[in-house]
Amino acid sequence: AWVRSLGYRVVDSWRPWHFGGQVAGYTQGYDHNLTFLTIKGSGHTVPEYKPKESLAFYTHWLLGEKI
Repeated sequence: AWVRSLGYRVVDSWRPWHFGGQVAGYTQGYDHNLTFLTIKGSGHTVPEYKPKESLAFYTHWLLGEKI
């Protein structure tokens, strides 16, 4: 809801992203280089509960790669 309130156009539709051959979460891309990403089963402390998935996400983000 808060992402929609920005009024940004969707440039990459809602889709799953994968890690280790499994769906790790979902992502959607918007104008202005904004990406909304979820990590399944992580709660609010992602690195604590899903360390491998969070490392994969952070690595892609730091390298500027699309996940």
